Amino acid sequence: MFGIVRPCRHRLPEALRAEWTAHLCGLCLALRDGHGQLARIVTNYDGLLVSVLTDAQAGTAASRRRTAGPCPLRGMRTASVARGAGARLAASVSLVLASAKIRDHIADGDGVLRRRPLAAAARRTAAGWDRAGARTGGALGFDTALLVDAVERQTDVERAAGPGTPLATVTEPTATATAAAFAHTAALAGRPGNAAPLAEAGRLFGQLAHLLDAVEDRAADAAEGAWNPLAATGTTPAEARKVCDEAARGIRRALRAVDFADRGLAHALLAHEVPRAVDRAFGTAACAHSGGAAAVAGPHGDTGPPPQPYGQQPYGQQADGQQQPGRPPYGQAPHNLNGPGNPFAGAGGPGGDGGGGTGGPGGSGDRGPGRQRPPRGFWAGCAAFVGLCCTCRLCCASEYEGPWSRKKREGCLDCGDCCDCCDCCGNCDGCGCDGCGCDC
Repeated sequence: MFGIVRPCRHRLPEALRAEWTAHLCGLCLALRDGHGQLARIVTNYDGLLVSVLTDAQAGTAASRRRTAGPCPLRGMRTASVARGAGARLAASVSLVLASAKIRDHIADGDGVLRRRPLAAAARRTAAGWDRAGARTGGALGFDTALLVDAVERQTDVERAAGPGTPLATVTEPTATATAAAFAHTAALAGRPGNAAPLAEAGRLFGQLAHLLDAVEDRAADAAEGAWNPLAATGTTPAEARKVCDEAARGIRRALRAVDFADRGLAHALLAHEVPRAVDRAFGTAACAHSGGAAAVAGPHGDTGPPPQPYGQQPYGQQADGQQQPGRPPYGQAPHNLNGPGNPFAGAGGPGGDGGGGTGGPGGSGDRGPGRQRPPRGFWAGCAAFVGLCCTCRLCCASEYEGPWSRKKREGCLDCGDCCDCCDCCGNCDGCGCDGCGCDC
């Protein structure tokens, strides 16, 4: 699973947590039912926002839910999942964008796609997803050509970008595609007056998603010599953070103008989880449930270890350069893997099965600057994804290695980067932002 909006199960109240799971599973099953098992690999956290927005405007009704059978990603439990136009639109958007991503990898000759037979097979898969996404989108009145055109323009935009190019110019294709998808949810829900503010929220969300991806990939892109919008435009981390914060605030303002039937989950995800995604990408927030260093309040009410300026402090060091208590220098394993105060205790240790390893044999942790293994190719990633599904690591492990990127990921049911209290009402059980009195 990938995406910038990864809500914490400790922060969302039970009702909203169940709704979020219903939309995630609904997107996955819509992909399977409409386009086959292989299409399920394009399921992502951000794509389900389309389904969430549709239901938030139309109102959640029993007719839009169905009971799904046991699934390894839910610990072999049944669940009530979303169905209908919102889930299908989310599936259409996910397919088209995933198809574009495959073609981009083929053009760059990434991994095994350097080999012509595998590249040809991947190209056929991408073409099939293009047709499937267009067919589903057309049935819903959504022209996926808008997405395809935006993705194709991205290459030209990147070639023309250089030092001093505004970030808004580089992210424009992504922002345009996301704005179109968000705006169409108003048509599906029968609330055409919401189209304009939702398009604005989508534009800002697309810009933000593009930039946060660039922030997280900057070190890896530099090591591999890959193109990165921040490096290409000469944007400093401080400047990028300012743009991201402004986009997050703009999303909140746009949501105020949207007429929702039930704004709870949409508000929680877009108004509260998006700023936390910014904090997470820039390293200024961490999970308060994970223990370790003392937590402090972040700029959006999160709690976590003392903030680190982006890209400066190495693992285990404080801002003043001193070693954090209980944390070894990066690359050194604790002497007692199960001893008190060891942040890796119970997580399997280096190379263990708990997902907390730091690069030992079989471990899934980060490897530090210059040591991260290269991403897997498309088919190798598919095989790794199947393995993660069959072993339930996607949902049951606290961390796992991304099947394609090899980056450290959090399990679907893990707490993420949660805080103790809601940042708008102080309710430590999670307000759900439904009548909590916050001004956003």
